[in-house]
Amino acid sequence: MLILGSRSAEAKEGIFMSTSNIGASASLREHRLPVPVPAGEYERCPATDLLRQLSDKWTLLLLTLLGQHPYRFNELHRAVAGISPRMLTRTLRTLENDGLVERKVFPTLPPSVEYRLTPLGVSLLEPLSALADWAVDHHAEIAAARQRPI
Repeated sequence: MLILGSRSAEAKEGIFMSTSNIGASASLREHRLPVPVPAGEYERCPATDLLRQLSDKWTLLLLTLLGQHPYRFNELHRAVAGISPRMLTRTLRTLENDGLVERKVFPTLPPSVEYRLTPLGVSLLEPLSALADWAVDHHAEIAAARQRPI
């Protein structure tokens, strides 16, 4: 199975960790990506799975908000313009299923629900912040590159 490692700032090519290095703190530059890349292994890669989830339209925003403080469902719905109650529920359930968000039901009439990040979810905030910082720092370069003719 291919497993993405942590990427250093100077890494220029896609290189993955092998199964023999699961759990090792290794740079993407330390392990060569097999060519051709086995499609099945890429699809089963934990990093591929997580990055797909994080690239969902609402996931990063919800993780960021829940990283600030716990939210009740309606409070969270009001905090995110444009998300439907159904999509909010679906995204929160996925995050809860992944162990990133915890749902607490209060015995009120009607029942109220509060969402908060789990310790696992909190541990994701630092790498997400690093990625967000990188995106902000390099946004102008990326925008300029997109304007160049191919």
